[in-house]
Amino acid sequence: MNENVPDVRKEPREESAAASAETDAKLAELEDRWLRAVADLDNLRKRIARDNERLRAEERARVAAAWLPVLDNLELALSHACRDDDAKAVLDGVRAVRDQAVAVLSNLGYPRQDETGVVFDPARHEAVAAVERAGVEPGNVVEVLRPGYGEGERQLRPARVAVAKKAG
Repeated sequence: MNENVPDVRKEPREESAAASAETDAKLAELEDRWLRAVADLDNLRKRIARDNERLRAEERARVAAAWLPVLDNLELALSHACRDDDAKAVLDGVRAVRDQAVAVLSNLGYPRQDETGVVFDPARHEAVAAVERAGVEPGNVVEVLRPGYGEGERQLRPARVAVAKKAG
């Protein structure tokens, strides 16, 4: 062969080998970055799960602590009921404890819904009876059989009510 003529057969192989080595290096770098990203994501998931569990435990403890005075007062009312013959005092004590429990629910964001004379709202009320009542517009709540708690998206349960119907 002529020494002045370049060997074209060697250059593409060398370029191909260099390109292949560069591609392999980039691939290895991308794989390493991918593995690190997967590991970071896994660590993030674990940390979020731990944080969520910690927050749940803290919230359970906060709510339970809010109910402790209610429980204390119920026990006090029961102890007085066993000692006293004054039924009115026991009844007043139990009402006070009920009011305290309603206040705890309200403070937690679930106010009591027990109003009468308002227009029936299927989002807030569950009608379980329709009754005739003189002087009351049909469709108005005339009696609350079981109060509801909460409002809108934060409703624990609707109020069970009796609704006025047309006389007839």
